[in-house]
Amino acid sequence: MLNKIAIITINNPSLEAAKKLLPYLKEFEVDIYSKIEFITYKKLDDILPSIWEKYDAIIAILALGAVVRKIAPYLKDKSSDPGVVVINIALDRIISLLSGHLGGANELANLLTQRLPNAINFVTTATDQTNTLAFEMLAKKRGWRIENLKKLANISNRLLNKKEVKVATYLAIFESIEKKENLRLVGFDEIDQNSVVIAPVKTEELLFIPKITIGIGCNRGTKKGVIKEGFYEFLNLHEIRREDIKTLASFEVKADEEGLLEFAKEENLKIEFFKKEELNSLENEFSPSKATKFFDLKGVAEPSAVMASEFKELVFKKEVYFKSVTIAGAV
Repeated sequence: MLNKIAIITINNPSLEAAKKLLPYLKEFEVDIYSKIEFITYKKLDDILPSIWEKYDAIIAILALGAVVRKIAPYLKDKSSDPGVVVINIALDRIISLLSGHLGGANELANLLTQRLPNAINFVTTATDQTNTLAFEMLAKKRGWRIENLKKLANISNRLLNKKEVKVATYLAIFESIEKKENLRLVGFDEIDQNSVVIAPVKTEELLFIPKITIGIGCNRGTKKGVIKEGFYEFLNLHEIRREDIKTLASFEVKADEEGLLEFAKEENLKIEFFKKEELNSLENEFSPSKATKFFDLKGVAEPSAVMASEFKELVFKKEVYFKSVTIAGAV
């Protein structure tokens, strides 16, 4: 998400253009760099390293060639480089130069084109020009973590060339993809170098990890520390990153469990509680549970994880820790 933008100018005309541009970027935190006012500098080379690290995007009102030469030493990776947009002094020609997708340069260029009078946008990304699915943009919009990004070029080229791409994921996720031309849903045992995997699994291929919902059940009076230890053992068991957890969920009877509430607060995670009727309405197959005997309930950890999840897919069956905590995961 774009929040902080640096506008780089190099002379009076480009500075005046930057001042005119400011009103069109009201929702962003914007700094102007110039040799005259605002944040001043003597040499562009002196400020570029800090700008590169500090801002989500850079708008350069400079000659395109000069921008290319100046930023070249700082290029690292498309997953971490800021978006770079180049605009002319008249503010009517806009070029998305670098990190068009993950860095947000295309998004910023499109936004400015819509707002600036008579502006023409030069976005050169092939998937944008051909209205082809860009998996990295799908992941960015949905908050999915990306691994093995080096595999993206092959996948994008296959889609651009109208060749088949295998997608190993769950049916609900596959059906949620809008542009499915040349995509084929396959099982996780059919993965090859022409595959995309959307699931919290390990693979050498292009991988997108959806946000995971954790369902928790616990005995009455279970302490926060016990729940926390079980939680992190579960994450370690399934090699889940803490950053991939979206929310917690449980049965409404647990809504007054001090240990559970304290744990959720300490972890800064929202926790949702569901009624028996809601959890029993799920048609998924769940592991046998003592909750059936005590509450006439299909379960706690697994059903609540599914109920709170986006795609209603149980991906990690429940594990029991210290005979008092049950934990499951869904996407």
